[in-house]
Parts: sequence; structure tokens; C-alpha cells
Amino acid sequence: MTTDPASTRPPTSSATATEPPPRGPQSDDVIFSLDNVTKTYIVGTEKVHALRGVSLQIRRNEYVAIMGPSGSGKSTLMNVIGCLDVPTSGTYALDGELVAEMTDDQLANIRNRKIGFIFQTFNLIPRTNVLRNVELPLIYGDVPPADCRKMVDRAIEAVGLTDRVAHKPSELSGGQRQRVAIARALVFNPAIILADEPTGNLDSKTGDEIMGVFDELHRAGQTIILVTHEDDIAQRAHRTVRLRDGEIESDVRR
Repeated sequence: MTTDPASTRPPTSSATATEPPPRGPQSDDVIFSLDNVTKTYIVGTEKVHALRGVSLQIRRNEYVAIMGPSGSGKSTLMNVIGCLDVPTSGTYALDGELVAEMTDDQLANIRNRKIGFIFQTFNLIPRTNVLRNVELPLIYGDVPPADCRKMVDRAIEAVGLTDRVAHKPSELSGGQRQRVAIARALVFNPAIILADEPTGNLDSKTGDEIMGVFDELHRAGQTIILVTHEDDIAQRAHRTVRLRDGEIESDVRR
């Protein structure tokens, strides 16, 4: 195991430190790069520093777990990566393009097509079936109806729910609902899957099944970034980034 420090303070991990990657032109396989990113919120009369100079690169087909105690900045980091929030300072480049220079329409297109989001609470529409839930990003993305069904069928097959397409969320188990959420995230074949505590509402057996789906997606070439507070879940990833007080405490590859 080696540790790649991503902040100016020494890592607290016991792994051996290596030199950080040189700055300058990004390699073609770097899917996104954050350089000295900060995020500050104003709460009443106080400033809350959620991120304090975070620098991080993720390459294509990496499988990364982001960990840290409550208030460490991991959810804020996920929101910045997902283009749901913007840094206060620093730069964020996605596929070599600066996110700060993108229009609202470009950002909306990225959130719909390039990044697949999976949440702890599933966020499914309760009154519609599996097929319609998975189809939703395609409708917002103005995909021709003739192409929609093929894309939906492929995503549903990838998570093993072909026999449940007509079922509503209330007719599914927790694990099946999360599979629907994963299929919805996959339907555009996005460059990045962002999963926020994807097993948080599941029992250990079902959670293990869902992590098996992520393992299969990674083996198929998907870039996966997941936020978790569970060590056994993080062990499934090939790299673990730990945050503390808005800074990267350690960055360990296995």
C-alpha cells in the first residue's frame, strides 16, 4: 500500500508516502482534477469552512471511497464533484474543461448525462414503475422515444431487474429499489458514478449484494466514487480518500 498525500500537511496514515503528481497539463486518463479547492458557507454571522484547499485527481476506471467523520467535508466534496455546488476558490476541471467557465445549460447536461447519482434514500418516484423511473433522465435529456426503451432495457438488465420492470417501488425490497436507482444512474452510460452512502438504508446482506453490483460495474470499466462511513464498504474500493476538517488527511491506494 502506498499513500498519495493530497494536502500540504503530512498524512496520518501509517502507509508510506510518495511524491504528489506534478502539476501542469493533465493526462488523458484524468477524468477530473481539483486544485486547491475551498468551499465556505455563511451561516448567520459565521463562516463555515467546509473545504480547505483540497487537491485531488481521479482517473478513468478508478474505484474510490471517500470517508471522514460528520462535518469533515465529504458531502460538500461530493456536491462539488457532481456539479451540484461550486467552489469558493480553486479550480475544478472535468474532462479537461474548467467547470467554472460552463453555462447553466452545460452544467445541467453534465449532471444528466456525464454523472450518474445514487443516493442513500433511493429518490424514486413512488407512483410509477421501474421502467418509468429509469427512463426519467432520458426524458429530461430529450432522447428520441425510439432509443429510450433500448437504453432503459440495457440499464435494467445490468442490475438484474428485467423481471421487475412493471413493479412500483412499494412492490420492491430495499435492495431492489437501490438497484433501480443504480439503473437510473447508468441509463446514459455516464463517465462517473457518484454514490452517497448507497448501502446506508440496507441490511448487511443486501448491502453486500449492492456492493457486488458496484464491483461488476467497475470491472466493466466504470469510474465509481462513493461516500461511506463504513470501513468494510470502503475496503471494496481500490483507493480511499479520508477527509478531516475540510482537508485531505490521507489518500491510500490498494
